[in-house]
Amino acid sequence: MPLDAGQKLQGITAPISMEGPKPIDIHLSKKLEEYMRPFGVFESEEELAHRMDVLNKVNLLVREWIKDVSRRKNNIPENKIDSFGGMVCTFGSYRLGVHTKGADIDTLCVAPRHVERTDFFTSFIELLKEQSEVKELRAVEEAFVPVIKMSFDGIELDMTFARLALPTIPEDIDLKNESLLKNLDLKCVRSLNGCRVTDAILHLVPNVENFRMTLRAIKLWAKKKCIYSNSLGFLGGVSWAMLVARVCQLYPNADPSTLLQKFFMVYSKWEWPQPVLLTELSQENKLNFAVWDPRINPSDRFHLMPIITPAYPCQNSTFNVTNSTRQIMMDEFKEGLEATSEIYKQGEEGNWALLFGPSNFFQKYKHYIVLSCAAQEESSYLEWHGYIESKIRLLVGNLERNPFIRLAHVTPESHGPLDNSDHKFMLYKQAVHIKLYKDDMTVDIRHVKRKMLDQFVPPDVLVRGAKPRPAKKIHASTGNLQRLSTESQQQQPKTLPHSRSDTELVHVTGSEVIDLSGEDKPVNGSDEVIDLDKKNRNAEVIIIEDNERGKRPCDDNEIAQPTKKFKPAEQANTPMDVNLQSPNSLRKRDSSPPQCDTPVKRSKSLEEAQTGRISGSGSPMHTESVFGSPVGKGESGDGVGQGLAPVGEDKEPLQMDKGSCLPALPAGKPIEKVA
Repeated sequence: MPLDAGQKLQGITAPISMEGPKPIDIHLSKKLEEYMRPFGVFESEEELAHRMDVLNKVNLLVREWIKDVSRRKNNIPENKIDSFGGMVCTFGSYRLGVHTKGADIDTLCVAPRHVERTDFFTSFIELLKEQSEVKELRAVEEAFVPVIKMSFDGIELDMTFARLALPTIPEDIDLKNESLLKNLDLKCVRSLNGCRVTDAILHLVPNVENFRMTLRAIKLWAKKKCIYSNSLGFLGGVSWAMLVARVCQLYPNADPSTLLQKFFMVYSKWEWPQPVLLTELSQENKLNFAVWDPRINPSDRFHLMPIITPAYPCQNSTFNVTNSTRQIMMDEFKEGLEATSEIYKQGEEGNWALLFGPSNFFQKYKHYIVLSCAAQEESSYLEWHGYIESKIRLLVGNLERNPFIRLAHVTPESHGPLDNSDHKFMLYKQAVHIKLYKDDMTVDIRHVKRKMLDQFVPPDVLVRGAKPRPAKKIHASTGNLQRLSTESQQQQPKTLPHSRSDTELVHVTGSEVIDLSGEDKPVNGSDEVIDLDKKNRNAEVIIIEDNERGKRPCDDNEIAQPTKKFKPAEQANTPMDVNLQSPNSLRKRDSSPPQCDTPVKRSKSLEEAQTGRISGSGSPMHTESVFGSPVGKGESGDGVGQGLAPVGEDKEPLQMDKGSCLPALPAGKPIEKVA
């Protein structure tokens, strides 16, 4: 039901817009749901029932385990053993209602005060090993939030543990009650916070269904773009959920399609490290737990992308984010905004494939770090894999401190071996920081270039997300013009057809360009247009220079003078050839010794390349005589250079001014005098 301004709204600020959905928004939201279905975003009723059955079995196992621990530790009659209770609670994506096919379930084991954490990681693990449905069982007791990972009847489970300061655990216990945190250790508080944060998020969004659909889309997009991993420095599920929840607070009546576009609009412009908050920070800390507050804790001021959990004690869920990962996510936010804006421009024909295209990670860079880890036993590999993955972000931080590395990008995907090697279980990642080894575990890190990735990554993954490369532009260098002239003479012996290329832009000065394409366009972003004579717009490119020693008008086959007037060559401070040169060429000339007027390479004209008036070896290093450039070795020409008098066959070369080099004379045909 739409909300109005009179109703109480959640959030630390007022909504940006209370506008409801338009027909186009409803239509695009339906298309969004249809587009996401093939990606396994929604589970069937049978799969949901199977998950419920697995959770029920695990809950019974926990109750039986608590009874066994109670018998061993307390002399309690059997008829009172059942009163201790205990339960399994869910949190994360399953509790939010946005889990996908094959996704794991985050669970919490809640036990009374006489059951300790050491019991959870000893006797409970032994009980799990006896169950035929349990596979891939491993314990991570040293983690920030200690967890037991397993696969129970095909469903992956992550189970944490919390020991409450209560003699019994009632069935209707409310974990949102802050008084339950009294007298608990920090690990138990962190474990409880998973359920508390999930419940708080669902309570703080105005429309749960729209929130869930938008979060499904964002999670699919993040996985496609390879930015979904908390351990590698990106964002995890709870962080993405809080970002979406904040957008839902700002646009409480919007449909999922609109919320998706607003999501990219808001966070592509977000001024990090400004924190994302779903509720106001508490002004008091009754239980004296550490909370995120940069006003009190100086270390919190250095967090790069703070997203603060809404349940006490408030914490930053993006502690692992680095400069590189934040920059990568910001770039993806901007690209997402462009894609969603384009989808809305297309109207009812909008295609959501523009947003959910795969990442071009293996096409984006030139240098990569390949990590390979192996173990002889599968159980050892699973433990080794998790430990290595948790340390990768340390290497990313070290790489960022290298002044020669601008960005360190890690992909969360892993790929198996491409051949049947001795190591059965392999993991390939981008980086790693290892400090602990076991006897049956190995790790290998190597630097490779992009062309060598086919040795480690499947071919279909390498080309995924690759964008079509633009056609190479042929620059109007002497070698290219000679090649074009040769090809043209083979196809059309008499004329070379005119096509739009770099030769259509004749540089007159550093800021003036003559466009021979037949279109009047501004130069260098200005409104100033240089026009040509209409009858000569399709003429071949021939540049005629007038000077005091030799002048001749343009005939019909030559380019007419442009309507824009510029300083003649004899009045300019620099020779005409300098006006035609690029800034790089001028810098090269300026860096030459003052005793030598170093010639700078200049392209031939198309007519010269066709008629062969300037013949030579075709090397791109030769120079020409037009506009004052000396004639190179093995060449001849009939144009007169700027500042050079006509030289006949029987005359000695004209001496240059002091401080200039003598022009190189051709070894073949001498330069003919121009009348």
